[in-house]
Parts: sequence; C-alpha cells; structure tokens
Amino acid sequence: MSRSLDGLVLAPVADQAPGQVGTRTRFTYHERQGEIWAEYAGGDVVRGHLVGTREGDRLDFRYVQLKRDGTTSSGHCVSAVVELPDGRVRLEETWEWESQQGSGTSVVEQVTEHED
Repeated sequence: MSRSLDGLVLAPVADQAPGQVGTRTRFTYHERQGEIWAEYAGGDVVRGHLVGTREGDRLDFRYVQLKRDGTTSSGHCVSAVVELPDGRVRLEETWEWESQQGSGTSVVEQVTEHED
C-alpha cells in the first residue's frame, strides 16, 4: 500500500470546466484506518468536503461543494493512488456528478511547500 494521505495537500494539475475545481483549488486530506476525508476550497469553490474509504491504492468517496455563485453540488469519485518518481502522491480520478449532469477524469498531485 502507498503511504498515508493524512495531512497531504493536493491540487488539480489542470482546470476543469468553469465553476468547478481548478488549479487554485487545494484539497487537504486526512486518513485513518481505511477512512479518508478532505476539505477543499479555492477558485470557484468556496467550501467542499469529501468522505469515503481506501482499500489499498483505491479511494472511493462522495463529495459536496458550495460554489461562489451560491449553488451546491455533489458527486461520486473513484481514485487510484500513484506514487510519483519524486516521492509525491498523485490521484488519478474518475468522477461523476450526482446532483447534475456530467462526468469525467482528473488528476490531482501533492503540492510541495514552495508551490503553495
């Protein structure tokens, strides 16, 4: 199993569609005994939360978020945890909205101190 996500800060490597998470969004992950959760904010997202489980290098979670325009949305995501050659963590995500139409893939990577 890859190392723990607990305390790691990750950010998308590319912007998604307008009004969604983007390169300015920061996810702060927590992990304990197979449970994962995170808070996120930045860009068009005022506040977001995710909660789910981890089995090996697979995350399965639901997310909810509040956007700057006052709307809320929720969805489901399955992610593969990948350790990069430089030791940072990458999540390769497949997601789908449950509160609206849309699905896709995205990549978030661990942010190092000087990137933030």
